[in-house]
Amino acid sequence: MTNKYKYLLLLSVFISACSNTKYLPKGEKLYTGGQVNVVDKDLSKSDKKALKADLEGLLRPKPNGSFLGLRPKLYLWNITQTNKTKGFRHWLHEKGEPPVLVSAVDVNKNSAILTNRLQNVSYFQAVVTGDTVSKGRTAKAVYTATTGPGYKIRRVLFPDGKDNLDTAVAGTAKESLLKVGDKYNLDVIKNERIRIDARLKEKGFYYFAPEDLIMRIDSTVQGHQVDVFVKVKDATPNKARRIYTINDIYVYPNYSLRDTSLKLDSAVQYRWYKVIDPRHTIRPFAFKNTVLLHPGEVYNRTDHNKSLNRFIELGPYKFVKNRFEDVSADSPKLNVFYQLTPYARKALQFETLFRTTSANYNGTQVNINWRHRNAFKGAELLTVTAFASTDGQIAAGNGGYALNQIGGQLTISWPRFISPWNFKSDNAFIPHTNLTAGYSIVNRSQLYNLNSYNASWFYNWKQNQHRSHELHLIDFTLVNPARVTKLYRDSIDSTGNPTLRHVIDRQFTIGPSYRYTYDNTTEDYRTNSFFYSGRVSLSTGLAGLINNVDQYVKLENEIRFFHKTGPNSVIAARVLAGVGVPMAGTYILPYSQQFFIGGANSLRGFRARAVGPGVIDPKKFVKNNADFIPDASGDIKLEANVEYRPKLFSIVRGALFVDAGNVWNYHSQPNLEEGTFSKNFLSQLAVDAGFGLRFDASILVLRTDFGFPLVKPWMPAGERYKMPKLKDGVFNLAIGYPF
Repeated sequence: MTNKYKYLLLLSVFISACSNTKYLPKGEKLYTGGQVNVVDKDLSKSDKKALKADLEGLLRPKPNGSFLGLRPKLYLWNITQTNKTKGFRHWLHEKGEPPVLVSAVDVNKNSAILTNRLQNVSYFQAVVTGDTVSKGRTAKAVYTATTGPGYKIRRVLFPDGKDNLDTAVAGTAKESLLKVGDKYNLDVIKNERIRIDARLKEKGFYYFAPEDLIMRIDSTVQGHQVDVFVKVKDATPNKARRIYTINDIYVYPNYSLRDTSLKLDSAVQYRWYKVIDPRHTIRPFAFKNTVLLHPGEVYNRTDHNKSLNRFIELGPYKFVKNRFEDVSADSPKLNVFYQLTPYARKALQFETLFRTTSANYNGTQVNINWRHRNAFKGAELLTVTAFASTDGQIAAGNGGYALNQIGGQLTISWPRFISPWNFKSDNAFIPHTNLTAGYSIVNRSQLYNLNSYNASWFYNWKQNQHRSHELHLIDFTLVNPARVTKLYRDSIDSTGNPTLRHVIDRQFTIGPSYRYTYDNTTEDYRTNSFFYSGRVSLSTGLAGLINNVDQYVKLENEIRFFHKTGPNSVIAARVLAGVGVPMAGTYILPYSQQFFIGGANSLRGFRARAVGPGVIDPKKFVKNNADFIPDASGDIKLEANVEYRPKLFSIVRGALFVDAGNVWNYHSQPNLEEGTFSKNFLSQLAVDAGFGLRFDASILVLRTDFGFPLVKPWMPAGERYKMPKLKDGVFNLAIGYPF
């Protein structure tokens, strides 16, 4: 009976939410929104729909927000009304929404706004009328927009004058946004002025502005057409008509707002720029990759913006103030000043991270970072990190053991290429040369300890906004077992599982690697966005110079695709494909280089590292209660994920997902023959499906997923697929989206 009362109470709340009109003042009606009916027989159905949506977006006021036909915020406002200015009831009242009344709707003003909008998009003869339509104690506004004919561009005429400015404006005509045959559009005309200004900024017209252009429209042409005349205003000042060149360039590396003197007499010349740094906080050569403007060259905005971006990317500087000054009133030359406000040179930072590892474990890591942002007075970043972490999987049926790690890392990053060869980089991004060295001790609770040493020398640089590269000339890794418990050794002996022994094998890798990344997913305006990351790595004995090296070549690929199905929903897909080929007489990759699958960021219907290789049953080697399920790994990996992500309300997003994948060995291994990659690999894919919630607060995303295994590849052929049951579900709690 108690549950019945709960349901009745919930139902009554929803019914009450529907009856917001009883709180309205006498004689008032609740405004439920506006509707625009477009009358134009020449418009296609899709164009009419787009125009209707555009016009309805201009209507004011907006009605009260609703969810599934209800108005919970309005209901909250109504039931919490109070004269108090503080307290819980007042706080709840502030979270609600006051009623939007139809008396607040100015139909004539909205009609005028819609008419103006239609005229701005080629419908010069548009007529809009409107009225309110009532139903009980609610009302809506209905507008009829009769567009009339749309006016199209017949000709676009640029200046034909002979001075520098007219010639430069005319020179941009080939790239014009105004196309013959297109409909007149005021927004396009505004963007055309901005485009021309941007092109002129590349040609030295520093003081020119979009407002110095006027677009004259002749609409008297027959056939509902217009001629567009692009013209420089007569009132344009002389400064805006001049082409400016760069004179002297000054850099202030230790600027503060208290500095009022230019101190030009203390400037130190370094190549094409001058540095004013009385305290000698940094060596002048540090700016040779950031100052892209040169004396004597014509000013251009591209190098101007690139330089600003590079000063920020250099590292030591928090703020960059840039200004240009005329050398004299009658001289078309500019002095350039870069005033840099530095960060504190040394900083100690404490971090607590919630993370998901590459092996599909969730965990927590604590870092203590000491940083020196200008270690050798060349803008080098020196970082010393001490860390401790613990990882596991929050999931039903997790038979694993906690993975703990403690260690330290030293990193030096130089904001330039350090190489015998002179690489030129003149885009907006600073290249970096990096040296890292670290040590950690890895503890698998109750099982073993491993000593892990690593070092690397590598370069990373961005080709442009979307493309980046990372080249490791040498990566060094050495993993040695420090302690192996009797429990673990007994499991090796009793199960005969070669995977358990492989985990504690000595691992020694040394060699180069290269990664290429393409990413346009940060551009929210795209309907479709794409991410690709590919990496190739090699470990060799350096032509026999080093012995006992694990030798292999490894290729990894990740593709992500995102398609917006609406303003608040997206379909996300990912494909992972990787293969490692053991070489020089070895038959398996080092354990630290192998692939894993399963867990919160992978196959969410299976626990981390619980699938594979191939059709190996994860419980195959479990012969008694003292044994445990080992981590599954392989030399080859295939994985695919598809997820639908609709926004439900507020910061809450839903998810429906399907995952599939597996790992395999490249060569056949004793007792693991069923784990070798073969032509039947598609029939050996594990598959799951499920649902989840994402609480997206922008700075932090908390994710819950409930996955159900659909296909278990280790089962006999006729029993691999089973209908999901609630008891078989795996609950995952993680930070961030899975991809």
